[in-house]
Amino acid sequence: MSILVVGLNHKTAGVTIRERLAFSEQKLEDGLLGIHALPDVQEAALLSTCNRVEIYASARSVEAAENQIKDFLAAFHGMARADFESSLYVHAEADGIRHIFRVGASLDSMVLGEPQILGQLKDTFDYALTRKTTGIILNRLMKKAISTSKRVRTETRIAENAVSISFAAVELAKKIFTDLSTKAVMLLGAGEMAELAARHLVTNGVQNIRIANRTYERCCELAEVFCGMPVRFDEYIDQMTHVDILICSTGAPKFVLIKEQMQRVMRERRNRPVFIIDISVPRNIDPAVNDLDNVYLYHVDDLQQVVDSNMLERRKEAEKAEIIIDEEVGKFMHWLASLDTVPLILALRQKADEIKLEELDKFRNRCPNLDAATSDAVQYLVTAIVNKLVHNPTVALKENADDRELLAMAVKKLYGLNGDDDE
Repeated sequence: MSILVVGLNHKTAGVTIRERLAFSEQKLEDGLLGIHALPDVQEAALLSTCNRVEIYASARSVEAAENQIKDFLAAFHGMARADFESSLYVHAEADGIRHIFRVGASLDSMVLGEPQILGQLKDTFDYALTRKTTGIILNRLMKKAISTSKRVRTETRIAENAVSISFAAVELAKKIFTDLSTKAVMLLGAGEMAELAARHLVTNGVQNIRIANRTYERCCELAEVFCGMPVRFDEYIDQMTHVDILICSTGAPKFVLIKEQMQRVMRERRNRPVFIIDISVPRNIDPAVNDLDNVYLYHVDDLQQVVDSNMLERRKEAEKAEIIIDEEVGKFMHWLASLDTVPLILALRQKADEIKLEELDKFRNRCPNLDAATSDAVQYLVTAIVNKLVHNPTVALKENADDRELLAMAVKKLYGLNGDDDE
């Protein structure tokens, strides 16, 4: 059996093609079972996310299975192969294994080192497992992909350091206030970036979150999600007296906080430090606010410098990750090649057992008066000898990948496992 990957991702296909070839939750089972039923597909798993659609298969014939999968995708999604074939990539054998390992380790992701893809890969494996579309090869491959991904995260720093603006904002807050769990936070604006920032804040222990937005209903929705407090937009400056960290991501056409307003806030706070992050474009916090004592203002360009620096660090760690993946691919290829010798090893064991039983029967016929204890001792001795004689050729067949074909021929000839003993 051969390993085969057929797929597309954000690098090879635009969102229009990805959307048309994606498998929704309602279509996923039919898609997986349909691929598994193809004549040259022995085992199958199907990964479908917003950024990629990939079929992992154990195939009888790589070329035949590839064509069958492409035809299936066209028929299943009501498209012509010509509409999407140029967006597909096909990887087989070691290249296919390496691709799956790289996907799991997030080396092929839009955001290098992001953690979501590993969870998606686990879900893909569990889904295929429960539908019984995987077997000995893909089960081993998917488990190895997951363990390799964990090894990459353990032995490298690829998942460390903020590489999104929202995450970088929270990381900066942690540098100023070591323990965020005791700090009060206000989100000014309730859009996507504010929500992402809130998630990172909660992950880092923040429990006191206020959310101000021009649409009060949206405040209430987000406040419910994060167990926070909704604040009407015209009251947010009064609330800042109680806030240590302000993250602003509004779409206002002018400043929503100016120096004079912040001066009043600082007097009421008795000059306790305030950390302000303005991730709005254009900026919504007056830069002059930063001139005030104990007010620390950062804007999106400051954060982008942090992100760019951290991404450079992740790329350096990715080089280490590639070395780990190459090592794990070699181990898996070694195991995969050893499967070819399993039938021969079983035949060798069967031949040895047949000889053992035949000789034991002859011995018992010559010595019919042996007591049970002696008979058992003789059987134990013969079994031990046979096991030792079979052990070395078995190990050699499993472990010597370079000489496996030559060794297999020798074992067949020496033990009469291919009919040569009758010549």
